[in-house]
Amino acid sequence: MRVAIFTNNYLPNPYGVATSIETFRRELEKMGPASTRGDASSTRGGHQVFIFAPHFPGYIDRDKNVFRYPAIDIEVKFKFPLAIPYSWKMHRILKKMDLDIIHAQHPNLLGTAALSWARRKKIPLVFTWHTLYDHYTNFVSFLPASWAAKYIIRKAVKFANQADAVIVPTDSIIPQLRAWGVTQKNIFPVATGVVEKDFVGADRSIIRKKYNITDDEAVLLSTHRLTGEKNMEFLFRALAPVLKNNRVKFLVAGDGYLAPKLKKFCSDNGLADKVFFCGVVSRAEIKNYYAAADIFVHTSTSETQGMVMTESMYMGLPIVAVKATGASSLVLNNGSGFLVEGNEKEFADAVLKLVNDFELRKKFGETSAKIARLQFTAEICTRKMVRVYEGCLNRLNH
Repeated sequence: MRVAIFTNNYLPNPYGVATSIETFRRELEKMGPASTRGDASSTRGGHQVFIFAPHFPGYIDRDKNVFRYPAIDIEVKFKFPLAIPYSWKMHRILKKMDLDIIHAQHPNLLGTAALSWARRKKIPLVFTWHTLYDHYTNFVSFLPASWAAKYIIRKAVKFANQADAVIVPTDSIIPQLRAWGVTQKNIFPVATGVVEKDFVGADRSIIRKKYNITDDEAVLLSTHRLTGEKNMEFLFRALAPVLKNNRVKFLVAGDGYLAPKLKKFCSDNGLADKVFFCGVVSRAEIKNYYAAADIFVHTSTSETQGMVMTESMYMGLPIVAVKATGASSLVLNNGSGFLVEGNEKEFADAVLKLVNDFELRKKFGETSAKIARLQFTAEICTRKMVRVYEGCLNRLNH
């Protein structure tokens, strides 16, 4: 198959959507040479992927199948070029392309271009509903939050209902989509899988030595952006008594506009020697952070999957998470971790239970790793995606 992916967010941004696209692109292209149009008979592969994304100043693509729409260079809490979905250059390129599937990652901007080209070429449009958009209105603070939330949800619902299939990273989001008005019958849960080679040779000692953490100290890990939609202030408040009164350290592998406020919170509460702000960690090094940790902590309520959770599971970490979409589909409560309500004391108690019980940590961690290897590797998830594509083509051809 020849697949065109349209996205408003792509490399070099290191965030979830870009990582998801790259994971699927690599796995699809590994499956073999491109097949002929309309051949939807097998998951043996044969896939060619073309990426259409906003121009990112100063970044040079190494892949010749990445095409860049013009963009306005803006920075709203982090650098995010805003795509202009009209380009004569892109028009000429796309007009010549013989495509089987168009896959939109967003309902607006380049999502609009994706819908237009799918209709023009009379081929299926697949749409991935990546996140709970109403949790991201803090990035458009110049608009009233309630208005912005209603607008983007209405836009996404309309887009989903116009698509031929909708991908959700986990099934926990489907009831919410239905409540918002998505009537699309073809909704399929397909998570972004863990790229196993990225986690080969992880070394527990490297990061512990770097931050002078002893073997008898339990390490908590967060690999989230330090932003409002990730619920990071709740996390720091919940962990404060755990860190203050126990031999526990906290690795914060991520950055964002809340970093200064969170650092001040640690300083004001006597936690400066317990919390290590590591900044954005490269893909090459992140495996060592997972290996150094004992417990993964997750408080975001905006996720539809949370790729960091599947990565931490793959690396054998038990998880303590706020019960919400994404986490509810991934964490086996009392089996691979704890799912708690949005209560700081309850969250802290769950973390402490794992801190104080090595055998329970080990048992939960082994279950986490088993679930990830059976359900959430990149190869397994990409084959699920191929079956969605094939289903769309089969419906089109019949």
